[in-house]
Amino acid sequence: MAENRLQKTDDRSTENRRQSKVDGTTKAEGQMDIIDRVLKEGRTVLTEYESKQVLASYGLPVTREELVKSPEDLLKAADQIGYPLVIKGCSADIAHKTETGLIRVDVRNEEEATTAFREISATMNDTSGATVLVQQLVTGKRELVVGLTRDAQFGPCVMFGLGGIFTEILKDTVFRVAPLEKQDALEMMQEIKASKILEEFRGMAAADKDMLAEMLMTVGRIGIENDAIKEIDINPVIISNGKPVAVDALVVLQEA
Repeated sequence: MAENRLQKTDDRSTENRRQSKVDGTTKAEGQMDIIDRVLKEGRTVLTEYESKQVLASYGLPVTREELVKSPEDLLKAADQIGYPLVIKGCSADIAHKTETGLIRVDVRNEEEATTAFREISATMNDTSGATVLVQQLVTGKRELVVGLTRDAQFGPCVMFGLGGIFTEILKDTVFRVAPLEKQDALEMMQEIKASKILEEFRGMAAADKDMLAEMLMTVGRIGIENDAIKEIDINPVIISNGKPVAVDALVVLQEA
């Protein structure tokens, strides 16, 4: 983390943080119920579905999806969401779905969906609290990461950068102390090395920077309003037809 950048914005962010609470910004309804339930269950990690419910309660754009426990529920969800689909195993104990064979992409009909459901369910047979997540397939060649970490000195800090498999490899990310103003968010987009991928590129529409800025500001707000949240990892955020969509997400809570 670039400490000098965080120090530069810390004084202003501290005042903005106070003002955010004074202005009466309320926690989104429903998300505290999720967090309270998870803590009562003795967990500190939300499932992908729970994590995206928290994000969606703040108005962040997430995939259309449904949790299912039977082939019948699966087909009903598939009809509602529409093919093609992504079908995933869903549990707080599952960190890397691709590596463990718990994800099927571009599922195009009932036969493929049913087969995917049965295979994933069999693989998760011994996994605690496991269900299957049926999700719309979001297409796009540009993948970003948006996140939040709670720094011991600066408090909640927002992260932005290249996402997907490149997050850990290229480490092209930047940070700001929350809360963010729109100018902070726009500056973050310019500061990553690969900032040009947000522009019109090889026939792809320019990314909607206003929407991205709103995402970054909102993630900062979530961190400020929820002391129980330790980390947020939204990866990837796919740019689809110019619009950002949170395709996968993980929320980690503080130890009780």
